[in-house]
Amino acid sequence: MNERLSLGPDAARQLANTTKTTPQMRGITPRYLLRALPWVDVESGVYRVNRRRTYVLGDDRISTTDDVTPRVIAGDLRELPYLREADDTLLEELAGAFTQVTFEPGELLAQEGAPADRLWVIVHGRAEKRAAGQYGADALLDVIGDGQFFDLGVWTRAEAMPYRVQALTAGVALCLERAELARLSERDETLRGALDTYVAGADVMAGAEVPVDLTAGHVGEPDLPGTFVDYEDTPREYHMTLAQTVLRVHTRVSDLYNGPIDQTRAQANLTVHALRERQEASMLYHPEFGLFNNVAPGQRVQTRTGAPTPDDLDELLTRVWKQPAYFLAHPKAIAAFGRECTRRGVPPVIENRFGSPLLTWRGVPLLPSDKVRFSGGVGVGTTEILLMRLGEAEQGVVGLRPSNVADEVEPGLAMKNMGVDQKGITSYLMTAYFNAAVLVEDALAVLQNVEVSKYHDYS
Repeated sequence: MNERLSLGPDAARQLANTTKTTPQMRGITPRYLLRALPWVDVESGVYRVNRRRTYVLGDDRISTTDDVTPRVIAGDLRELPYLREADDTLLEELAGAFTQVTFEPGELLAQEGAPADRLWVIVHGRAEKRAAGQYGADALLDVIGDGQFFDLGVWTRAEAMPYRVQALTAGVALCLERAELARLSERDETLRGALDTYVAGADVMAGAEVPVDLTAGHVGEPDLPGTFVDYEDTPREYHMTLAQTVLRVHTRVSDLYNGPIDQTRAQANLTVHALRERQEASMLYHPEFGLFNNVAPGQRVQTRTGAPTPDDLDELLTRVWKQPAYFLAHPKAIAAFGRECTRRGVPPVIENRFGSPLLTWRGVPLLPSDKVRFSGGVGVGTTEILLMRLGEAEQGVVGLRPSNVADEVEPGLAMKNMGVDQKGITSYLMTAYFNAAVLVEDALAVLQNVEVSKYHDYS
């Protein structure tokens, strides 16, 4: 055994100071949504969005059960305009009349010009609407997917299909024969009256704003129309919601082990990060005000092939074409989009935003967020890509927070000392107040059923 000739490092370390970091936390993300949103300070805790009056609009989806044998959820049939006031018994009877149909890729579900004798509700799968263009070319009108239905108008009026519908994938649908609707309307006077009203107002586009009568021209002396701009009777109000917890720190810990790092401050800092992470997740998926749950029916786009392609993002841009600000997507979806761009030889431009290099498409940055959900599992499931316009001046999306909160440590986030209990533990109430508002429906659009597991072999 060799004799040691000098002091060893293990013993020497007993006399040395250690350079320490503040506590690290893997769960902290860039939270690009919170950084990108313009924030409105709300004085009263309530933010009212006044809008011009619009014609009543449903969400263009009929929900179904997720059983082996799917079934239409009766209450969701109220998405059909003339069933909004129908009683539950009638809805249950109508829901029970749907029959299940399976289809394969390429199968024709409805032919252009044929009688629209069935209302189709897609349970699983994708299909495309096509029609002959003005000059005879085949035109793609739309891609429809899970929960969407076609074609309510011509089916209700017993007219011919204005387009054909062809399956892109294998899938399952539920179909309702028009004879069932006719049978129930003969028996139920309320339904018959609602159907007559619907058919009479067929030229009124649901979701459109009530028009303002104007005239234009420079010839003659026309009578000028009188008009006014009507407002919604019950505008939507956004109330502050919150993420909250109680932070506990023992007084002996904060007294004895408070240097060089303040223990209470370190604990509070990590708790603030956790609250902000929860805040961002809620702003995306809260059932009431979450952005993904507040996309209007006409603003939903289905991927045509599953993988997010430049064509799909271009289609999103046609829905939010007035000053689009950001795409928001899961990092896996952004990677999948990058692969599709590489395959086409159109690599996205990289732009520095928020101190990081971000992919852009048509000049619009793609913000990554791990809080964008997957359906069916992260590896093989599908996700969504959101596109949004931002700001009050642009009638876009805004974040909401209270203008003044007692014991505020960050805007909209308070840390209140709740005192010391008999065990010597100091408690702090940590609360983040927030919400998000969509000022006009066309400020948001979403690309749905985005698959992220497609790779290309270049060998």
